[in-house]
Amino acid sequence: MNLQFSRRGLLGLTAGAGGAVLLGACGDSGPNEKVTGGGQNAAPAPTAYTGPNVALAFWNGFTGGDGPFMKKLVDQFNTENPNIKVSMNTYQWADYYQKVPAAVATGNGPDVGIMHVDNVATNAARGVILPLEDLAKALNFKAEDFSPPVWNAGVYNNTRYAIPLDVHPLGFFYNKTVMEKAGLDPEKPPTTNDEYLDALDKMKAKGIQGDWVTPFEFTGSMQFQSLLWQFGGNLFDEQATKALYAEQPGVQALTWMTDHIKNGWSPKNVAQDADLVAFRNGKNAFNWNGIWTINTLKEDKNLQWGVSALPQIGTQKAAWAGSHQFVQFKQKAKDDNKLAAGKVFINWISQHSIEWAKGGQVPARAEIRNSAEFKALPEQSAIGSQIDDLHFLPPKPGIAEAMATVVTAINEAVLGRKEPAKALSDGAAKANQLLEQNAKKYGG
Repeated sequence: MNLQFSRRGLLGLTAGAGGAVLLGACGDSGPNEKVTGGGQNAAPAPTAYTGPNVALAFWNGFTGGDGPFMKKLVDQFNTENPNIKVSMNTYQWADYYQKVPAAVATGNGPDVGIMHVDNVATNAARGVILPLEDLAKALNFKAEDFSPPVWNAGVYNNTRYAIPLDVHPLGFFYNKTVMEKAGLDPEKPPTTNDEYLDALDKMKAKGIQGDWVTPFEFTGSMQFQSLLWQFGGNLFDEQATKALYAEQPGVQALTWMTDHIKNGWSPKNVAQDADLVAFRNGKNAFNWNGIWTINTLKEDKNLQWGVSALPQIGTQKAAWAGSHQFVQFKQKAKDDNKLAAGKVFINWISQHSIEWAKGGQVPARAEIRNSAEFKALPEQSAIGSQIDDLHFLPPKPGIAEAMATVVTAINEAVLGRKEPAKALSDGAAKANQLLEQNAKKYGG
């Protein structure tokens, strides 16, 4: 993936706010509207489809370097399943989250799609997507078949609405050449807070600002969230009724970041993506970034770099991650054949997700992650080792709106406009208002 992913991903991850408005205008009667159009009672046919020929529309936002990997899988599926014709349409994620609810509302929606896990609950609450309990039960899926955090993230109101395709966690990238300049062992990146700060001091002594802290969503917010969880904190309570990120763990996390600037380990006012550009140009050594960065760095044939799980700065291991999840959409008229064929497609792609991993992802399915083929992808495997240490937002409608307050707080603190505690406190107060509004808007 190229650097433009950050824009696409940001729009996708934060589309919940705009998406909620559009969903509200779709003509649904509200969050408590009964889901119609099938799904729960359709024959799942998870491994084979023997009905009449059907055509499925598959929508997603894979417009970057990951797109060709998914297109290759779709083409292979169509070859192996001649009675199912899947057509793939891709949109920028921001457009996707606008087009999908509007299309569903008019009865012209796709049959199968991908959603970021943060958007699943919102679309489930509005009746845009259908339950997938029958598929999970037919295949006897359990949390351990994927990973409990990512598996549980697709459940809303005790009902499964999504099947995870992948996780895309934050990883720790290190520039070996820059480390060598500071007298550090390029094959031994820091794994603890003491090792980390010692490395930063050694680089500073050589005139190197070794770890640039960014005030933006990519990847400052992701770094903050990882540190917050490492220090034992949480963004929100389990029911998403209260923001918790301004408590002591959050202050510790954000202070750790702002201390980089105060101590001269990072420049001030780092522009969007400037941290990764500097990494590629040999200006810094450490970069907390997403797994999608792997293929970007591989484009630099002369760059000497490595990647590992995040260092443990706090009291426990933890890392931010996103997840692409499969969903089925509400249809104007129930079509059991399409619903059954769609489930076959979802299961087939999941079983063949090693090809998807090559595009820069960690397969959600444990049997794929544990395969020799995945372990032969050293960078993906290194980041994927964090699978049981990943955290996701509470599966609540409109949660992305509340998350925007976290980004604002980080921006204010990293840019020196507010002290960390004040920035977080102000943000949490605003988040609590939004959470209360969401509870009323979506029925709790």
